[in-house]
Amino acid sequence: MYAVFRTGGKQFRAEPGKKIRVPSLGVEPGESITFDHVLLASDGTEVQVGSPMVDGASVKAEVVRHGRDSKIIVFKRKRRKKYRRKKGHRQGYTEIRVDEILV
Repeated sequence: MYAVFRTGGKQFRAEPGKKIRVPSLGVEPGESITFDHVLLASDGTEVQVGSPMVDGASVKAEVVRHGRDSKIIVFKRKRRKKYRRKKGHRQGYTEIRVDEILV
């Protein structure tokens, strides 16, 4: 059983018991969260594709922790103009554990 859901402008494949890193959510660790924007759901034999969402389907998950990804460097440069800018960025994430998928 699996489902594809959307959160934070991205799509994620969810399976029961799987841990997923999604863009930061305003939910405390230990709390439950439900994702209603399910785009595709499968029970192992039948696949339901939404248009754009599957009616009545949802993904229930528990927030495990919040964190930040590794640093990336953003470097801008223009040749012959002595223009250089160096910036670092760390994107925040929320790690969730999928409890169940309701179809």
